[in-house]
Amino acid sequence: VHLDGKPDFHELSINQFNQSFHPRGDKYLRTFRLGESAQWEYEFEGVKITRTLILYRDRNAIALRYHVECAAERKILLRVLPFVAMRDFHALCRKDQAHLQTQADAQHASVSAGGHTLHLTADLGEFQPCQEWWFSHTYALETERGQDDQEDLLVPAHLLVNLNGPGGFTLFAGLDGDANGLPDFDDELSARVIPGDKPGMSVPMQRLVRAANDFVVRRRTPAGDEAATIIAGYPWFADWGRDTMISLPGLLLCAGRHAEAAETLRLFARYVSEGMIPNHFDDYTSQPSYNTVDASLWFIHACFEYLRHTKNQALFDSELRPACEEIYNGYRQGTRFGIHMDSEGLIVSGDASTQLTWMDAKCDGIAFTPRHGKAVEINALWYNALMLLGHTEQAAQTRETFARRFWINPFRGLFDVVHDDHVDTAIRPNQILAVSLPHSPLSPEQRSAVVETVRRDLLTPYGLRTLSRDDGNYHGRYTGDRMSRDRAYHNGTVWAWLIGPFLEAYLKVHGHSADAQRQVRVWLQPLLDHMNQSCIGQISEIFEGDEPHRPVGCPAQAWSVAEVLRIAQMVGM
Repeated sequence: VHLDGKPDFHELSINQFNQSFHPRGDKYLRTFRLGESAQWEYEFEGVKITRTLILYRDRNAIALRYHVECAAERKILLRVLPFVAMRDFHALCRKDQAHLQTQADAQHASVSAGGHTLHLTADLGEFQPCQEWWFSHTYALETERGQDDQEDLLVPAHLLVNLNGPGGFTLFAGLDGDANGLPDFDDELSARVIPGDKPGMSVPMQRLVRAANDFVVRRRTPAGDEAATIIAGYPWFADWGRDTMISLPGLLLCAGRHAEAAETLRLFARYVSEGMIPNHFDDYTSQPSYNTVDASLWFIHACFEYLRHTKNQALFDSELRPACEEIYNGYRQGTRFGIHMDSEGLIVSGDASTQLTWMDAKCDGIAFTPRHGKAVEINALWYNALMLLGHTEQAAQTRETFARRFWINPFRGLFDVVHDDHVDTAIRPNQILAVSLPHSPLSPEQRSAVVETVRRDLLTPYGLRTLSRDDGNYHGRYTGDRMSRDRAYHNGTVWAWLIGPFLEAYLKVHGHSADAQRQVRVWLQPLLDHMNQSCIGQISEIFEGDEPHRPVGCPAQAWSVAEVLRIAQMVGM
């Protein structure tokens, strides 16, 4: 920002290069707000500049508005430098490896790479073409994670805007066809409606509903059409079958987004194969892949939750229940990865080389939480599915076997995994699902014991630890290179989504009493407070097992938000 024709200037940005920060625009920053838009306010030498960012819904496009307040006689020159990478979100840009093609004139600038083109336009000012590289942008979180942490960014043009007194302008950026015909900035804001955000809603619920909205997107299906789906987490994850089905009740059904819930369930129902739903659609080809034991069982749970919330019996009977029955038959008869029902009515899956449950960290061929065999939450989900589908005779056998094979004692709860010749006695949170799901294979006394075991050994202010601190394999810090982080990922690290099953189980064993609901609200509060930390307005994927439970992993995670929202609604927050 140049003031009154003077050669010196004020820089509003802040970037890290190696160990230094340049420029230091933070010294001018006075206020940050997050609502329908993200807004920064800067102030210096009698000038106030407000920068407002919006992301257009369902388009790969943004708008960045600058509004200047100053005396009428002031002359203001603003020079905007857009840094462009044009890369996959798992990659970094290097000048000597990048193949970026630029075009620019006074009204428009563009950068093309990989079959895509980013278009830049503005409603005031002129672009000054250039080919300017800024080297060694450094990302501290990547440094901490032991990953590549530096990249080079291209400035294809400078946008120069001259103002005489107060005024403003808007810079638009869009990818490919989504850059065409963008709605006016104010029109986009005024027309924006957050589904589920209702008048009179409490502040915590409003924030959770808004957070939930960030994960609901549309994807191209293998057939070429589009359907709603749920992004598992930002910035590294796409839509995963397991995460989608766990998140769907909280993100969509609790928010009243029944049409999108139906689209999502129908998408996965269309691609049931050998009794399994996809756990992943390829980012580039949209083709499905099948590699989990629990996603399909969570799908059955989500379908019945959809029916409970919507009473849409027609859709359920015509499309969803047939897919659920196909899963039942696949698991009973046997499907991929050795997944099958044994003679005792329990589900067996995998071998030493596979990671099929949600505790799936694996690096350089090392499986850090091998859980092949009969995993406790898989069989809790299986029993729940049998009861939901009305296969009561089979459910009776599974219930009897489950209680006999998994129960340890009132002070230890359940085994984590059962094999024919040995058992895994590690205290992990997976056993809580045998209480929290709609149908439990345990007696009331056993349910209470499981809840107390989990509370005593695993509960933290931000969710459940994945392993007791007393276990020799416990890792309290999540840091270092990928090998170190994967080793800790499910061996002590706290997962926020697990607060949902724990609190639901706690409410059940205490009869949803007023005291129990008050306690649940107390236990939820730290995660609500966390929405003012780390990624503002969101809930992190994981936290370190050791105090002070530093947030790590994805800074915004769908099932973290979904489960907090679901329980918050349950207890009337």
